[in-house]
Amino acid sequence: MTPSVVARIPQIDSLLNLPPSQRIRKRLLDAGQRAHANDNIADFIEEGELDELQNEVQDRIQEVLQALVIDTQNDHNSRETARRVARMFVREVFRGRYESAPRVTAFPNVSQLNELMIVGPIRVRSACSHHLCPVMGEVWVGVLPNAESALIGLSKYARLCDWVMSRPQIQEEAIVMLADELERRIRPDGLAVVMEASHFCMHWRGVKDDGALMTNSVMRGAFLKDAALRREFLSLRQKPGRNPG
Repeated sequence: MTPSVVARIPQIDSLLNLPPSQRIRKRLLDAGQRAHANDNIADFIEEGELDELQNEVQDRIQEVLQALVIDTQNDHNSRETARRVARMFVREVFRGRYESAPRVTAFPNVSQLNELMIVGPIRVRSACSHHLCPVMGEVWVGVLPNAESALIGLSKYARLCDWVMSRPQIQEEAIVMLADELERRIRPDGLAVVMEASHFCMHWRGVKDDGALMTNSVMRGAFLKDAALRREFLSLRQKPGRNPG
């Protein structure tokens, strides 16, 4: 065994003794990558570490419950709460942070389609990074393809939306991230994304206004330059009686 290999063994052993969150964080720091609430960090998680991370989160949630003076040992309703919440965070509502992007098969634009197409409403569920309260609503996507554009299946729009939205974040940033992901994959002449959602950080706490909605739009390419095209997209997406939540 070479001296360089021998020298690395203690360092490897010390890393293995760290909690999974610290190991993952160290890889991110070494690579100069950030770990914001809405960042995807799947590339820095090694095989088996997600299970370890879930167990660590469970321990931390249990500490939170104890700090809230909840007797989880004798209260049958909250006895398994820490386990349930840890699984919910890591595997469900925030899984867009820990899982790689879904596989999306793209097809060439053989027919050279160049007319406006709209996908939506796509139901989306996210969480506010300020209070970790639910954000629930709908997304519409408008695409103006060109001969070189890639075409993706309708279900793939929903899968990409779910992947981007399954993270703690603010709506203003979420819709930009989704637009970036779609534009990179489709390469259209124009892309429009509108998100309308209700925020439980406003409904459940604070002013407790359960009627307010937030709407954001991202317009790129032809949608930004062509007012008529933009009006067509916005008019076609409007459907009476829709109530996100």
